[in-house]
Formats: sequence, structure tokens, C-alpha cells
Amino acid sequence: MTDDEDRVVGLLLAAGGGRRLGGRPKALLTHRGRPLVEHAVAALRAGGCARVHVVLGARADDVRARASLPDCALVDNPAWERGMGTSLRAGLDSLAGTGARAALVSLVDQPGIGPEAVARVLGAYDSPESLVSAAYAGVRGHPVLFGAAHWAGIAATATGDRGARAYLREHADRVALVECGDVAEPYDIDTEADLAHLE
Repeated sequence: MTDDEDRVVGLLLAAGGGRRLGGRPKALLTHRGRPLVEHAVAALRAGGCARVHVVLGARADDVRARASLPDCALVDNPAWERGMGTSLRAGLDSLAGTGARAALVSLVDQPGIGPEAVARVLGAYDSPESLVSAAYAGVRGHPVLFGAAHWAGIAATATGDRGARAYLREHADRVALVECGDVAEPYDIDTEADLAHLE
């Protein structure tokens, strides 16, 4: 791993309250015997992110108590109910002054996305100007990598549940797409029916 790659920090958005899941926070859903948040952190680490920041919101104290998240920077988002955009802003704010040159962002409710996809997106990083996104059959998905040069612009446009969508659409010509459909499945755990994906 180069020094530059070591400065790409994994940023896991894990604050959601699971409204459509009867108010069960997604971070605490059980998959293979452990909370989803642990699986997501493990995927970032195994994919090459030496440092990981985890944004917590719904039942943050329970997540801290039940999940094993050693050596992670845990970031509280008191505004989590206002949508994913607030978590993305809180996560990017937490990277200020850390020396990070890019954030590789993943979502806690996508257990079908593992280390292989993380490694591919990380491998496309080349500078703080980088904008990289995993793609599935050519369609942009997660994880995404934001070079530090873009953080202020992303934070300014991240509202509601849209996260960085508006910024990425505006800068589509600069986003490097990395196909990951052969190594990952980008489904979300959003509804009761989606729980069938968990083991």
C-alpha cells in the first residue's frame, strides 16, 4: 500500500433508523451472527482501508454496546433523522485535520458489497481530485470515493436522503466508473422483504 492509499479513509454511513423496518436500526440487524455494521467495517478493512470512520445515529449507544468496532473513529450524527445527507456531512467533517486525502464511502445496509468492490474502487484513487464510483452493469452505485478536493462541494449539496447524488450528477464527466457487478451485489436492506438477504 502506498502512502497515498493509506490516506484514503473508509467512511461508513450507519446512522439510519430503519423506518421501513419497523424502526430497527440497520447497523444492528444481524447477519451471520453479528451486527451488519461489523460486516461493513470488515469489508472496508479487507478491501484496503486502514482507517475507518463510522457515522452513527439511531440508537448509537446500543450500536456502541453491541458491535465490536475496535480502532474505528465513531462519529455521532445527532441530525440523522433528517436523512443520509447529514451523515455524509458529519463523516466528511470528521476527516478534517486527519491528513486524509480521500474518503471511500459505503453504506451499512449493503452486505452484498464486500472487500473486492472496495479494493477496486480504492485502486482507482490517484489524487485528492479523484472521483470514483463502483458501477453495476454500467450504473453508478456504492462504494464511492471522494477526493478531499470535492468534500466542500459535496457537503454543500448533501441534503435529505440524496447524499452526494446531486454533486456526482453535476460532475458526471469526472467520475471514474469501476465495474463491480462480477464481484458484488448492490441490493439494500430497506424493507421486511429485503431481510431475506440476511443469513
